Amino acid sequence: MKAWFATFVVLAVCVAFTGLLAVTVWDIAQTPALVQLPAMVAEKLSESGVKNPVTAVLLNFRSYDTLLEIGVLVIAAMTGISMARTPTLEDPELRTSNELLFALQRWFVPLMLMVAGYLLWAGSDRPGGAFQAGAVLAAAGVLMRLGARPMNFLRPGILLRLGLVLGFAVFLVVALASAFAGEAFLDYPEGWTKVLIVTIEAVLTLSIGMVLLALFVAGPVNEYGEEDDPV
Repeated sequence: MKAWFATFVVLAVCVAFTGLLAVTVWDIAQTPALVQLPAMVAEKLSESGVKNPVTAVLLNFRSYDTLLEIGVLVIAAMTGISMARTPTLEDPELRTSNELLFALQRWFVPLMLMVAGYLLWAGSDRPGGAFQAGAVLAAAGVLMRLGARPMNFLRPGILLRLGLVLGFAVFLVVALASAFAGEAFLDYPEGWTKVLIVTIEAVLTLSIGMVLLALFVAGPVNEYGEEDDPV
């Protein structure tokens, strides 16, 4: 009886929260100012330092939100690493190795690194940016991991710590420097906007790639015996 009552309470809370969220989203969608957001972004785009409206919003107009998102990613990576199966994150048993995958790495990994670099470079003017480039960079690392490539930077130490926090640290330093200079928090100095945005995106690419790769490596692995091995 208690189990049914607890289930009912949880279900009622979920339904109430969903209804409240739906009403809130509906009210926001009816706000006239939101309809004007694309036009407002286009009007201020020339002052953002970049030509891509998405990058302008993420790293200028709403850069505070992006800073918090990166902080959440770093915390998630640290939590995942702390719960990893092995303290070294380099357990050979968790890797697969075969000649075909090794051959594919020789072609795909350099290509993926080039694509990540292009996405980073193009992010200020066209679709792309740190998140996309970081995801491709992490995918290249996953491919290397599956092919049994040694990646010493994933071992707990200065390289792993630096890779995880570098993007957030540089982002935060720029924000604090602008505040100490008498400007608003994350209000870039005039004439330095594009340089700072590109710099932030470059270090964010490395950190996002490292975070995603660390989460993949530290993720739990299902172990099957001979009888439980899925077909």
